Amino acid sequence: GSRHARLARPIRRCGMASERVAILDAGAQYGKVIDRRLRELRVECELLPLSTPVEELRGNYAAIVVSGGPQSVYGADAPKYDAGLFHLGVPVLGICYGMQLMNYAHGGTVAKKALREDGVFAVAIEAGSKLFDGLGESTEVLLTHGDSIDTPAAGFLVTGRSGDIVAAIECAEKRLYGVQFHPEVDLSKDGNAIFSNFLYKVCGLSGSYTMACREQSAIAYIREAVGNKRVLVLVSGGVDSSVCAALLHKALGPERVVALHIDHGFMRHQESRDVVQALGALGLPIEALDATADFAKAVTEVHGEMSLPLEKECRPELKRKIIGDTFMRVTQAMVATRGLIASDIFLAQGTLRPDLIESASSLVSSNANVIKTHHNDTQLVRDLREQGRIIEPLKDYHKDEVRELGMKLGLPQHLVWRQPFPGPGLAIRTLCATEPYLTPEYDITAAQLDAECARYPELQLAPTLLPVRTVGVQGDGRSYAYLAGLSSDTSPDGKWEALFHLAKEIPGHVHNVNRIVYVLGPAIKQVPRTVTPTTLTKEPLDQLRAADHIVTQVLTKYNLLRTLAQVPVVLFPISFGGEGQRSIGIRAFITRDFMTGRPALPGRDFPLEGLTELHDRIMAEVPGISRIALDITSKPPATTEWE
Repeated sequence: GSRHARLARPIRRCGMASERVAILDAGAQYGKVIDRRLRELRVECELLPLSTPVEELRGNYAAIVVSGGPQSVYGADAPKYDAGLFHLGVPVLGICYGMQLMNYAHGGTVAKKALREDGVFAVAIEAGSKLFDGLGESTEVLLTHGDSIDTPAAGFLVTGRSGDIVAAIECAEKRLYGVQFHPEVDLSKDGNAIFSNFLYKVCGLSGSYTMACREQSAIAYIREAVGNKRVLVLVSGGVDSSVCAALLHKALGPERVVALHIDHGFMRHQESRDVVQALGALGLPIEALDATADFAKAVTEVHGEMSLPLEKECRPELKRKIIGDTFMRVTQAMVATRGLIASDIFLAQGTLRPDLIESASSLVSSNANVIKTHHNDTQLVRDLREQGRIIEPLKDYHKDEVRELGMKLGLPQHLVWRQPFPGPGLAIRTLCATEPYLTPEYDITAAQLDAECARYPELQLAPTLLPVRTVGVQGDGRSYAYLAGLSSDTSPDGKWEALFHLAKEIPGHVHNVNRIVYVLGPAIKQVPRTVTPTTLTKEPLDQLRAADHIVTQVLTKYNLLRTLAQVPVVLFPISFGGEGQRSIGIRAFITRDFMTGRPALPGRDFPLEGLTELHDRIMAEVPGISRIALDITSKPPATTEWE
């Protein structure tokens, strides 16, 4: 737990113990989002491991939230917990696994149900519960679980049901509440009201935790951590590292901040030039290095095995790791050439809270399954962190809060509202493959996909299982699975809602598919069984960079940069019969928490003429592109990025 403590310790506290809430983390992807929801409601909270002894909790927290996790309460790998947790006399809210644990600890039973629910369902609410005060008779929530409550523990009432699944229990006299869904995500529409009821009506808190007090504590943290040394900050061009640089500039002044920008060859169109100009305007000089050639040839080692050079490597985790390690190596070389001694300098990173949880960084969550390795959380960085040479001034902030802070610090609006872009850049938006992804389950999966689409004859679809794999989140773990392509000879306009509904149902019934795209243009007549060999070389990267630039121009023209949280543009190695060609995937994505979200609906969230313009311009202006596919999958089951 010492790293959890480190997360809490350096950022000075704004509030008193009587106002603080502990989030005990049973390995949920959503732990950080719970944390953020509580912060939005102006309540300070800390993420601690579920195994935290009761002695450490007693007297230090006004309430406890126990978060969900991928294990079963009966499993051999069930996280350890202190049974005294529910007898501290403070209110407890158990979410998913937390509710099952609460029920189990009081003598109730939990059963694995045949039906695995991942998605939005209606929950019928019993009247009279403080937790659901003001919500009416039913609410829509994100249920994601394989286990559910069989018999409720003695003294507990069932206050919510979804079909025959127990969705909420409570023991009001002990102030113990449990829900089998995720109130913290946007897909649960009354989630904030439920948290607000818990914090204010059940716990009686006052809500004194504000943005201004947090900026002051971040500045104090920087000054305290750095002492009289200098700080090196790597500015990627993204919002996070730019805000981080601006905050350091405010805390320490330009003489003590060394800002570097490394172009790894996977940047967007003219991005490097733009970021140097933007920070220069703030009075922070920035030095840029073109390291494209170094990155292309770089290798890494994983579990004693050498990777291929980056320009030939297809495995997503290895691509990320090579880029992360090379970033560090190139940085160390830059530091050396400037005569900066490692022991005199700190490395600042713009890591956010969700970055930490998604990498299952031990700083945040000892239980979260690794969803993907964030490029700034590699072993090298962990080593530097062990030596205490890394500071992460934004590790307490979520994306929207970083934007708010950036505006306060005087960064230009276009930079603050720039579309999020992963550190490895276009490298992880190029789906690399030299051979098709064909597993023994291919035929049965294709048949299941056909059967699922046959239930909607009015859509006149040609479903196609594509021989590439993409990453998804199913339950609280990671899945690599097939990409399913839907297409039709009839126009999709007017059918988008039905298509989205179908896309929501497919992963529940077709278990080897976690992402569905609608391929624009005519129906796919021939099932692709081959790929166009694609690795991180100049031709595919130029294709993707050009397509991405067109998408940015169209988003700007139709004023969609704010409403669409993120629009990853992906190059994937399917030619659909066009010899040597590749295709472009577009994921127009709406989210507030970056942990869950839904695709933008053409005709409502995305103008139909904008979609047509995107399609026509990419096909006309980017050579070697066969088809354009619109990603129509929610998260979960599909992650924001394709790999």
